[in-house]
Amino acid sequence: MPHLLPAIAACTIFLGAYVFIATEKWVTRTAAALGGAALVLALGISDAEAAFYSEETGVDWNVVFLLLGMMIIVSVMRETGIFEFLAIWAAKRARGRPFPLMVLLILITAVASALLDNVTTVLLIAPVTILLCERLDLPVTPYLLAEVFASNIGGTATLVGDPPNIIIASRAGLSFNDFLVHLAPVVVVLVAVLVGLCRWLFADAFRVDEERVAEILALNEREAIQDHRLLWQSLAVLAVVLAAFVLSPVLGYEPSVVALLGAGLLVALTRVTTETALQDVEWATLAFFMGLFVMVGGLVEAGVLGALAGGIAGFAGSDPLAFTGVLLWGSGLLSGIVDNIPYVASMSPVVAEIVGPDGEPQVLWWALALGADLGGNATLVGASANVVVAGIAARNGTAIGFWQFTRYGLVVAGTTLAVSSVYVWLRYFVVAA
Repeated sequence: MPHLLPAIAACTIFLGAYVFIATEKWVTRTAAALGGAALVLALGISDAEAAFYSEETGVDWNVVFLLLGMMIIVSVMRETGIFEFLAIWAAKRARGRPFPLMVLLILITAVASALLDNVTTVLLIAPVTILLCERLDLPVTPYLLAEVFASNIGGTATLVGDPPNIIIASRAGLSFNDFLVHLAPVVVVLVAVLVGLCRWLFADAFRVDEERVAEILALNEREAIQDHRLLWQSLAVLAVVLAAFVLSPVLGYEPSVVALLGAGLLVALTRVTTETALQDVEWATLAFFMGLFVMVGGLVEAGVLGALAGGIAGFAGSDPLAFTGVLLWGSGLLSGIVDNIPYVASMSPVVAEIVGPDGEPQVLWWALALGADLGGNATLVGASANVVVAGIAARNGTAIGFWQFTRYGLVVAGTTLAVSSVYVWLRYFVVAA
């Protein structure tokens, strides 16, 4: 049971900060998150131990340092001209046509997010997209939104694709292959659905400037490479980092440690200065995450998220199908509001208790994963990749507002959750019966 006064205070602070984050009229979202975190600590709802050292209620330093390490690697790679190379290559493959280009970027992002993780993927793909849109005189926001939606959908397919999946796998004892067998099939369908949605949602973005198309098709992408030695050094380090991500369960290193080791190795091996390596780090984005984690930790400390999670469990009672539906849609709703990482961390013990020591019914874990991962597309703060892309866009002069993101995100999240509901019902309650 939540403690009444701390629970009321935690909810008031979170909702107040959420209003500021959503409107962005009076303060920036980073200032709103840090201000909310300061109030949570000042009022004693959470303390230093819970905010900075607890895995359940504190800042998720693995996420923060994963982002920091990958931002440094991307910053160094930018000096090589590789992003210009990839932008020209992608434009040529799509023959400069806007919609085929978006489809290509969606497919690349979804596949890469499944193999790596969605945050790393958007860090690598977003700079290429911005350059592409500049070259072709296309509006950048629709393409970035399509990619972030694809990253959250594609990351659902595997254990390493989205941070909530790692939490679920650890709690449920699920393997990489378990996620692949149970979630990859529906993800393929969802990516196809996303392509159709983007054709409708962003219809105004597919204008063609024939002169720009002709100019980019005439370019030689190899001429974009400015430093071949640095390029090969960067690609070698990146390949090692990506391999270590995939093998992290075997190697025993957290992805955050791998990213920091890779960043340190790249800076040490190359002639890039520390100032250059740090110039593209999104410090405001990292600070936003820290503040958000502390605020959500306050909700956990006050018992609010635990009560919500228990309430979801109590809705369906002994009806497995009803409970699975409530879990999937409830997870989608809550993950869109409080970020899917802390939500899954709070909900997974509840699911584990219902599932029991024999691990059945396993469908509940897949409902939780689908709801949390896909629901993260609903709002700007629903998933880590969303915030990262918004930060990159703002740094390049294109602000993506909360409601601008949410207007499209709600459609994508609602549609993909509906398709997932049909998939879960057919596979686990019709075919399996």
